Amino acid sequence: MTGLASAFRVLAAAAATLLAVTAAAPVAQAKPEPKAPAEFVALRAVDPTIIQEMRYPTAHDFMGEPVDGYRESLCILTRPAARALHRAQLRLLRQGYSLKVYDCYRPQRAVDHFVRWAKDLDDETMKGEFYPQVDKTRLFADGYIAEKSGHSRGSTVDLTLVRLPARPTAPYRPGQKLVPCYAPQSDRFPDNSIDMGTGFDCFDTLSHTDDPRIQGVQRANRQFLKKTLTDAGFVNLAEEWWHYTFKPELFPDTYFDFPVARGSVAGH
Repeated sequence: MTGLASAFRVLAAAAATLLAVTAAAPVAQAKPEPKAPAEFVALRAVDPTIIQEMRYPTAHDFMGEPVDGYRESLCILTRPAARALHRAQLRLLRQGYSLKVYDCYRPQRAVDHFVRWAKDLDDETMKGEFYPQVDKTRLFADGYIAEKSGHSRGSTVDLTLVRLPARPTAPYRPGQKLVPCYAPQSDRFPDNSIDMGTGFDCFDTLSHTDDPRIQGVQRANRQFLKKTLTDAGFVNLAEEWWHYTFKPELFPDTYFDFPVARGSVAGH
């Protein structure tokens, strides 16, 4: 019995030592998500009338899948940019139009996702709609994809105009037939915006705001959007009719990575 009792005492001491070590070991915790600075706000909190059709949380984008960092279908912007959109919207509503945003603040992790996709030359799932005439090996050289985006600074927005009353946009069904983004409006994806000559995120020189091949009603629509937003303090990117940045930017040199989610701007 003495030997057995001694063995039990040894086992008990070993168990106590193991418990002590385990209790002393630090508990691994998930790294908390970064939050938006107080200067950021959900656009709906400033102007709930602006239509939001956020593309990157969905499969209807140039990659054909939801983009990293877009947890919710939500437009987030710096407060000055959101207020400027509100001023533009008030003016447009009186004329029978509404703004519609496709993308607003974009986390750096989303940009990183774009870069990984662009380097995967075998993935051309959405080529037929978004870049039918562009070789994927040219996406970086031609400026369609970059490792940094002004969207990540919070004052840039991709948007269009919708004539009121707004018709609903037909849902995108993965696998459906793709039509080139520069096709006639009656043929391409049935967006409810007015005719801008190409669809959103069309990787083609026809998307250049002042491309001379865009004439008539399409050109007038682009200029209408440009004048409205320029008057509100935005600057257009010449290569994309839909891309505008509010100036001066609050964060001209900072690229944020908080997720697109209500929690990121809770309480702002």
